[in-house]
Amino acid sequence: MSVENPAALHPVSLGDGTTPGQFRVDLATDVWWWSPETYRLHGFEPGEVVPTTSLVLAHKHPDDRDRVRDLLERARVDGEPFSSMHRIMDARGAERVLVLVGHGRRDRDTGRVVELMGSFVDVTVAVRDRAEQQAERDIAAAARSRGPIEQAKGVVAAALGVGTEQAFGLLKRVSNDRNVRLRELARRVVEEGTTPSPDRARRVVSLLR
Repeated sequence: MSVENPAALHPVSLGDGTTPGQFRVDLATDVWWWSPETYRLHGFEPGEVVPTTSLVLAHKHPDDRDRVRDLLERARVDGEPFSSMHRIMDARGAERVLVLVGHGRRDRDTGRVVELMGSFVDVTVAVRDRAEQQAERDIAAAARSRGPIEQAKGVVAAALGVGTEQAFGLLKRVSNDRNVRLRELARRVVEEGTTPSPDRARRVVSLLR
């Protein structure tokens, strides 16, 4: 999980009380300075460890670590603004989603990038809430899609005296042969099969021919 946006220099307030953690890294010594909030975001008490690039990367989620390493390496060279959203495993083993934003500082005399600075923001709750909302939407959409199809399987099974899996296979074949979406075919089958009529079974069979 990584989103890079060089235009993003400052984290946006999430409105949930999240306090950004600040950082600076001296590129000559590879020693990082962390604010108390940054220590806590990584599961440490302030001053409990000496943060280095190796420590920072060790806490990145394995699937995101190389991407963050490359991001920092580019920043060391060009000093351009950078940002990333990625997962970490904090010192207590909890997974968090952090947004990292920062930029480089150049030495006035040499022009070389000598320091990176920026902040971390914990967006775990916001990301989790969005994921849960999306999951609910996906489940609801699947239910809407499968509802008519499940009903149609029952209608076809009753009309033809076959099992529901055979009925589903027939629906899929007719859908493919006629280039009609399965859900639309199911809707028509249910409509014919549930309309009060003494010949509704025949009408369902005719629809599938």
